[in-house]
Amino acid sequence: MIARYTRPEMAAIWSEENKYQKWLAVELAALEGWQKAGVVPQPIVAAIKDQAKVDLERIAEIEKETQHDVIAFVQQVCENLGEQGRFFHFGLTSSDVVDTATALQLREAGWLLQKDLKALEEALREKAWKYRDLPVIGRTHGVHAEPITLGFKFAGWWAEVRRHQNRLEQAIAEISTGKLSGAVGTYANILPEVEEYALKRLGLSSETFSTQVVARDRHAFFICILGLIGACSERIALQVRLLQQTELGELAEPFGQRQKGSSAMPHKRNPILAERVCGLARVIKKNVAVALDNISLWHERDISHSSAERLILPETTILVDYALNLLVSIVNGLEVFPDNIKRNLNHTRGLIFSQVVLSRLVEKGLPRMAAYEIVQKSAFKSLREKRDFYDILRENDQVNQLLPGPELEACFQPGYFLRRLERLFSRMGKER
Repeated sequence: MIARYTRPEMAAIWSEENKYQKWLAVELAALEGWQKAGVVPQPIVAAIKDQAKVDLERIAEIEKETQHDVIAFVQQVCENLGEQGRFFHFGLTSSDVVDTATALQLREAGWLLQKDLKALEEALREKAWKYRDLPVIGRTHGVHAEPITLGFKFAGWWAEVRRHQNRLEQAIAEISTGKLSGAVGTYANILPEVEEYALKRLGLSSETFSTQVVARDRHAFFICILGLIGACSERIALQVRLLQQTELGELAEPFGQRQKGSSAMPHKRNPILAERVCGLARVIKKNVAVALDNISLWHERDISHSSAERLILPETTILVDYALNLLVSIVNGLEVFPDNIKRNLNHTRGLIFSQVVLSRLVEKGLPRMAAYEIVQKSAFKSLREKRDFYDILRENDQVNQLLPGPELEACFQPGYFLRRLERLFSRMGKER
């Protein structure tokens, strides 16, 4: 992965050192299982555990000849074990080691992503409560609809992140699955008790029917959940970008004192952080398709999934980790411009209250289609003549008769929309 987008914590999980240490952990857990089964004597297991060491340079050197990374690993470790090394990798096939160790790495990556999601949840909740009473215009199709609050926007994102936390927890449980069932998964050369002991030792579940590999629907499910998290990150970042447009100017992502927006135009303050999140989300989402393709292997297995997973497993977790942390810094550092928000609320001269007027006319006994026609014609006249919607309605005799004075004025108060939002925020309070 490009170092630019790799945080140290996630980089450590996908390092060659950690990978081979996980392979070694699987091998030693299997050895302990053989010992418990009475096949490998305890002194030999103790000696192997004491002497087994990983040498990255030596593994790479051997792999150049063998063209097989697991054989190179086993050979390198056995070089230090002497005669008792004959029991290292006993009864195992390569996928036993690789798939089980990969589960350990993915679990570690998942735990780190859980922390990231929690940090984003907290950032969004803080903003939701802070701006729960600040009216802003809600938009559908990019067109002014009705008032909401800025906190309501953040609360919607908060709720989605909460859902992804639950989904990720399930995905971690799903991917925390190993197998030590030997070639084609029949336990022909390894005891089921060895697998049971070793996987319990490693904190993993066992694949029910593994063939020679852990079924790739598990990995696909994990990556699909990361794809959803990537899409969620993109959704939030895209909103920041849209609301930072010059014509809107309601929000702006953080911008350092010495930061530059353009090499040519000094006035530019571009939403480059949010754009970066959106760009990386495209890579995260496309990896979902690769993970789905990896499910279908020839017969009991092939290794067409292997080369793809060497890319997408670290890449996806690395990018989601980076995007979430970047998004947390964006949310925490957001600037809010209340004057622009108020200007945008008033931009349509009151048209955003058209549904309230429609509902009140219907309540007063006017047939809905007749009420709709009055309101729509008045709204279009307001747009055409650039006059306040309220004033246009006041010129209509039916409206004056059904909604005199204060009753019509009451339709043009943002509070009408916002009172009921308190119930939603009380739900968030319960979630706290």
